[in-house]
Amino acid sequence: MSHDRARVRSVVFLATGVLALPALAGCSSHDEAGRPVAGQDVAPAARDMVADGGTMNWAVDELPETFNSFQADADEATARVAGAVLPSLFRLDAQGRAQPNADFLESAEVVEREPQQVVLYKLNQQAVWSDGREIGADDFAAQWRALSGRDSAYWTARNAGYDRIAKVERGANNLEVRVTFAKPYADWRSLFSPLYPKQIMGTPDSFNDGARRKLKVTAGPFALSGTDRKAGDVTLERNARWWGSPAKLDKIVLRKVGRAERAEALAKGRVDLAAIDAAEAGRISRAAADKGGEGPLAHGPGAAITPARALRSWAIAHGSDEEAADAEIEARAKTRKAVKRYATEQEGLRGYVVRKSLEPAYTQLALNGSEGPLADDRVRRAVARALDRGELAKTVLKPLGLPAEPVGSHLALAGQQAYADNSGALGEQDTAEARALLADAGWTPGALLKGKKEEGEKEKGEEREKEEKTAGGESDAKDEKAAKDEKTEKSKDSGEDSTDGGDGDSNDDGTYIVGEEDSKPGDYGTTVLAPAPAAAYQRAVLNRQADALGLPREADKEKKKEPADHAKQHSRDQAKGGAPGAYAPKGTAAPKGSGAEGAAAAGPLAKDGKPLTLRFVLPSGDGSEPLRAVADRISRMLQKIGVRTETAKVADESYFKDHIASGQYDLALYSWPASAFPATDARPIFAKPVPAADGSLNVEQNYTRVGTDHIDQLFDQAVGELDEETSRSLVKKADARIWAEAGSIPLYQRPQLLAARPNLANAGAFGFQAPHYEDIGFLKPGAKPSGGPSAK
Repeated sequence: MSHDRARVRSVVFLATGVLALPALAGCSSHDEAGRPVAGQDVAPAARDMVADGGTMNWAVDELPETFNSFQADADEATARVAGAVLPSLFRLDAQGRAQPNADFLESAEVVEREPQQVVLYKLNQQAVWSDGREIGADDFAAQWRALSGRDSAYWTARNAGYDRIAKVERGANNLEVRVTFAKPYADWRSLFSPLYPKQIMGTPDSFNDGARRKLKVTAGPFALSGTDRKAGDVTLERNARWWGSPAKLDKIVLRKVGRAERAEALAKGRVDLAAIDAAEAGRISRAAADKGGEGPLAHGPGAAITPARALRSWAIAHGSDEEAADAEIEARAKTRKAVKRYATEQEGLRGYVVRKSLEPAYTQLALNGSEGPLADDRVRRAVARALDRGELAKTVLKPLGLPAEPVGSHLALAGQQAYADNSGALGEQDTAEARALLADAGWTPGALLKGKKEEGEKEKGEEREKEEKTAGGESDAKDEKAAKDEKTEKSKDSGEDSTDGGDGDSNDDGTYIVGEEDSKPGDYGTTVLAPAPAAAYQRAVLNRQADALGLPREADKEKKKEPADHAKQHSRDQAKGGAPGAYAPKGTAAPKGSGAEGAAAAGPLAKDGKPLTLRFVLPSGDGSEPLRAVADRISRMLQKIGVRTETAKVADESYFKDHIASGQYDLALYSWPASAFPATDARPIFAKPVPAADGSLNVEQNYTRVGTDHIDQLFDQAVGELDEETSRSLVKKADARIWAEAGSIPLYQRPQLLAARPNLANAGAFGFQAPHYEDIGFLKPGAKPSGGPSAK
């Protein structure tokens, strides 16, 4: 996997990016991909404006556990090192598209398609490893054998693409490499980036352990100099054998600085470039605004203390109550210390600027379709149709001054070749349609009261029967009923639903319920709902609506199932303004008052006496405030259609492993990266889960547990199609199908915020593009960047 490609393995993806934005060619009025929503912000400067020498300190969350990009514990820091010290035959441009790297390649192309696909690589004649050996066919062959999956002794994270290769051989000379594929592979450009020397890939031992702590042989503008784990530094030094444009910097130091310590590290000048969150970006902006000002700061600790509060504090500190006075004196001392520390840090933060763009990753609302109400695709579509994705994007991006446009694809982002807005396969936000879908699925207002009434009548009947059949039964029944009533009252007093199985301490578990006045969580133990005949109708209609976006038709037998009035329904959908979407079968009426006010008046929906309550799991860490703000808005949107959400905030370290990956949630927010090779990289995320040999469910990375055979087939066709336009068309069709299943709802691109020294050039918010490490450096005295943030 290329270091330029975001790794599909964790919740948060920090993407590598680029330095200078070239002209965005190929974005005609007919290009569905369009341009990136936001340009990069890297203070671009020509090389002759950048000084030679110097050290740049770049903050990373953790030091890399391995320098082998193909191992499971490789991370963002691994990718950063690989990008600077190893060959990448292709790297991403400003639009997230793979482009050949002239420092290593003279050319690379498919030279044969029949009987087998053959790719011929012609390498740069100057390309050599740091030990002086030419980069050649032996290195390609060693990497293929290590990553092919044929030898289990190699501990590889994945082998996608390499498993389709039949052989790797020398061409006319050692600078030509012929790669023959056993099966056609559309994403062949994703292979051999980064490329490791045969000394590392040659044996299982060297692969597994040889590159974990060191890289003796490299080939890039920088070389790995050393790792000081005690100090928390990885040092890269200029490579004397580099044949390309020499690196401007003498050294790049990757410095471990945890997110909680970023502001302090910046204030002390320990780093020159660091990813930051919105709060830290705000502090840097305020520090610049405060420059030259006098008097105390109007923000930070103590800024909210009014004169009245200050007077009261003084009175308590000098009062006759010695215990209260001591406590107040201690609190006042802590406040003074915090104010002084904050002011000192603000002075240090004035030495930085904020560079911002959009990360090549998107945040989605995940709907767990494995069980409970969301196992019914009508309920998932209703949830999706209730969302105003534009409003959710504005919640996160507008305060940062970034363009707030909802993402229209699961498989690419605007600017990438595979991008097309396929959200029309699901439909626009429509509260009335959402409630109609829920009604069709059996979720209606009043069902909860009806169920409780029937349950009460059943209990009364059982009590009368006991009285008739049991001597002394009247006394026993009364005692039992009294105990039951007492338990119910206690449950009400504690705010706990008796069906929850809780311990009665619901006020202390960090949980709250939206849309329920008595603060009692509903029963989460809902069984899987079997699809009704109407669901089959709904699926057929959705598939045909997806076909309208260019998808291939289903089998002829499915065509015969098409309702006679489908054309009329389709015309009605189009007349609503927008692409066709997830609509309830014709004749299904939404409950009365299906608007926002009517929904609130009708109360929550229920089925079989149980309320429609979804468990919304969120991380609780300090950096997760934007996610929680988005979740709060989503909950309010769902409340308008009668759906309640029970929000559980969990520790950051357990959020993904113990909740998302294990399926312990109904709704969740997390991010996926955009890849230049979606047919390969996105398939595990949306593949249909299949039963494993041990009886468990193999979900790969599809943590929503929602998928279809047809989606899998489209991915398989796309990855094996060598005509690039046809392959991209198949990817877009797969995306439309994914939208129709409503297991994952893309919301917005993640913001990319970096603090940088004002004189640091060709570095910052890279956006899609991979960094050109040799161009990064500090401006010469008096020099200025050639422009601000690039236009989109």
